[in-house]
Amino acid sequence: MHKFSARDILTGLLFSMLWASASVAGKFGLRVSEPLVLFTVRFLLAGLLLLAYVYGVQRNPLPRAREWKQITIFGTFNTALYLGLFIIALQYVTPGITTLAIALNPLFISIMTAVWMKRRVPAVEWTSIALGIAGVVVAAYPLLQTSHATPGGLMLLALSMLTYSFGAVYYAAVRWESTRITINAWQVFIGGLLILPLAFFMHEKENHFTVTFWLSLAWLILPVSVVAVNLWLRLLKSDAVRASLWLYLCPIFGFLYSWLLLGEPLTVYTWAGTILVMTALYIGQRKGK
Repeated sequence: MHKFSARDILTGLLFSMLWASASVAGKFGLRVSEPLVLFTVRFLLAGLLLLAYVYGVQRNPLPRAREWKQITIFGTFNTALYLGLFIIALQYVTPGITTLAIALNPLFISIMTAVWMKRRVPAVEWTSIALGIAGVVVAAYPLLQTSHATPGGLMLLALSMLTYSFGAVYYAAVRWESTRITINAWQVFIGGLLILPLAFFMHEKENHFTVTFWLSLAWLILPVSVVAVNLWLRLLKSDAVRASLWLYLCPIFGFLYSWLLLGEPLTVYTWAGTILVMTALYIGQRKGK
């Protein structure tokens, strides 16, 4: 049986720490800019950097004609809708709650895959989903009383999780011919282009492109989008089932970052909700085994 090596453990810990930091980094950026402006710039710059690598370094060919439609659909759900709704939700929900909700994605994907493949959803999967949703509600309850979260923010967050899950299921169902990095580069860039008109249309306040804005953006692009994603792919290559275990730590790091850097509260509800979500993920992961 495969055991975790010291390298696996360090890789997993670093991935969890970096992946969980995205919500807090985004929260800092929102202090000086509108949400759609922050993420539109992030998508466009990240897409351009990836495209420069794909065609300047790897010399990969362009996607085939039929793949452009598929990449656009994938980019719409995986980038434009998912992260667009997510960053708007950050205005109304504490980063700790968003990190907790992100950890539920594997369970939602499991349910949507079952629907897509027309298979019966086992009771254990419904139990996992119910426990996970209950955990988010419990953790969010005191924050609703102190204005750290709103019902509308939680609804936007739930919708963003669903769009991401659909994007993941769609990606898995398509027979791609282009390389993974080529698809990723174009879907991120196209996602940025799709959000760009909304950023202009929904513009309401002045954006300040200060040091805070650029540091937030740099963190979201490099440590999160580049380093964390590459660490995740390395973990998946080693053992996909065991790689999913590292998602369990993301809520813990997310709440700690929110507490240390943003002064957001840690309560008994926070830990009770976290335990429920981790239990849900454990049940789902054990079923997956």
